[in-house]
Amino acid sequence: MTGNRLERMPDNTVAIIGAGPSGLACARWLRAHGLEPLLFEAADQLGGQWNSLSPMSGVWPGMRTNTSRVTTAFSDMDHIEGTATYPRHDEMLAYLERYAEHFDLLPRIRTRARVEHLLRGDDGLWQIHSNTDGVIRREVFRRAIVATGRHVAPDVPDIAGIESFCGSFGAAHTSHYCGPERLRGRSVVVAGCSISALEIAAEIALAGAAQVTASYRRQRYVLPKLIKGVPTESVMFTRAAAIAAQRCPPDIAAEALKAMVLNAAGSPEQFGARKPHENIFAAGITQSQNFLPAVAEGRIVTRPWIERIDGRTVHFADGSAVEADALLLGTGYRLSLPFLSPELAETVELDTANMTLHDFTLHPDLPGLAFAGLIDLIGPFFPAIELQARWIAYSFTGIAARPTPEKQAMALSRSRAARTFGPAVPTHVAALAFARNAGIEPSLEHYPELERALLFGPLSAISFRLEGPDRLPNASFLAKKAAAEFGAITSEDFTAEERSIRDMLRAAAATAAA
Repeated sequence: MTGNRLERMPDNTVAIIGAGPSGLACARWLRAHGLEPLLFEAADQLGGQWNSLSPMSGVWPGMRTNTSRVTTAFSDMDHIEGTATYPRHDEMLAYLERYAEHFDLLPRIRTRARVEHLLRGDDGLWQIHSNTDGVIRREVFRRAIVATGRHVAPDVPDIAGIESFCGSFGAAHTSHYCGPERLRGRSVVVAGCSISALEIAAEIALAGAAQVTASYRRQRYVLPKLIKGVPTESVMFTRAAAIAAQRCPPDIAAEALKAMVLNAAGSPEQFGARKPHENIFAAGITQSQNFLPAVAEGRIVTRPWIERIDGRTVHFADGSAVEADALLLGTGYRLSLPFLSPELAETVELDTANMTLHDFTLHPDLPGLAFAGLIDLIGPFFPAIELQARWIAYSFTGIAARPTPEKQAMALSRSRAARTFGPAVPTHVAALAFARNAGIEPSLEHYPELERALLFGPLSAISFRLEGPDRLPNASFLAKKAAAEFGAITSEDFTAEERSIRDMLRAAAATAAA
C-alpha cells in the first residue's frame, strides 16, 4: 500500500531516524527544551545495536560492553545496583528501555517504521518517506536528525576464492556470530583486528576450539579492558588526554600516547603477536582483555592478511596456510545511509567511511538537519552522544549560538582532511568538541576541588552537568563519585606526572589565549 499525500507535521516536531542510544538521547534533550521528537525505528523495539533481535544488531550471546558502567550511562540515569563493571548486552537494552520510559519517549517511537527516503523539498523542509508493514507515509518536518548508527552494514572484504570456502561451519561476518559452543574442537580463522574480532577470537579459543588463527592486515596496539583494576577508558580516554591530543603536534602526541599504551599493556610482539608500526597512529589501537594472553598461551596464532582461499585451506600473505572449519570476518562496517537523497549524499560528501560535517553533526548548507552518533567507537560512547544530543537540541532551539561562517568553513576543512590525514577521532576528543560547541565544558578554574577528577578521571556524562543551561545542583558530588568509583581518582592530590601534564596544558592554554 502506498500513500502519496504529504502530511505536514507541526513545526515543533522533530523527526529522529533511529531509536538506539543516540536517537533516544536526542529525543530526551529535545523534549527538555520544548521540541517534540518522533522516532522512526525499523526494528520491533528500541535499542539499536543493543536490541539483539534486530536484524541490524551485531551483538552476540554473552556479549558485554567494552567500557565500564560509569561511562556507558547517561547523566540522568545510573545502572541498577549490582550491575557488573561491564554490563551484558541484555542489561544495556533494559537500561535503554528504563531511560525511554523515564523520559516518556515510548509513545513517541514508531517501531517497524523503516525510513526509505530523506530528502529536502523545494520549500527547504525535510521529507521522510517511511514504510511500516507495507504502508508508506510521506511526512514533512521542519527539523530532522539521522541517528541510525554507523555499525549496521557489515563490510565484507574481497578475498580471492572466498566463495570456494567449504569448511563445515562456513564463512560469515562476525555480526552473525552466535557464540563459541558449536566451534569447540574446531579450527577457526578470525579475520580482522577490531575489538569485536579480537574478543570473539579470544572467546572461541578459551571455550575450547582446537585452533584459532587471527589474521589481519596490520597489527594494532592492544589495550586490555582493565589497567590495574581501573577501566581502561578511565585511564586512557580522559579529558586531559583529549586536550593534549588537540594541542600537541601529531608526532609528540603519538609518542606520548604510545608511551602510555606500552606502560599500561606492553607491545603485542612481547606476547608472541606481530610487531606493530612504530607510529601508534599508523598502527591504530584496539582493545581486548584476553586476546594477547591467549596468544602468549598458544591458544591463538596470529597471521598476516588472507591471500586466497582454496576450499578449506586459507592461505596467508606470509606463505603459511591452515585448514579451517569456520571463517569469521571481523572486518568492520561500512557507513551506510541508503535513504539519503542523492542531493544530500553529495552535499555531505558521503562515502563508505566518512561524511563532511561540522564536528560530525551539522552542515552549514543543511539547516534543520543533524547527524547523531555516527562517530568511531574508540573510547566511551554514551557521554559523547549525550553531549552531541545536547548540542543539537541547543542549536535547534537557539540556546547555542550559531557558528560563524568562518568557523563552519574551518570545521568542514578539518572534516575533509581527516579522511586522508591522521587517525580516527576517538570519542573523548569528539565529546570535548561537542561540549565546547554547546557551551557546557566545565571551567577548571571554577572547580578547584574537582580539577584532578575532571582532568584525569573518567569522562563521565555527569561531569558535563556542572554548568550551562542544564546544570544539576548535585553534579559536583556525582562527578567526584564517578571518578572515584573504580579507584581511578581517590583524592584531590595530583601525582608528579599529573601535575606536570596539568601545568603543560595550562601553559598551552595561556599561549593560545595570548
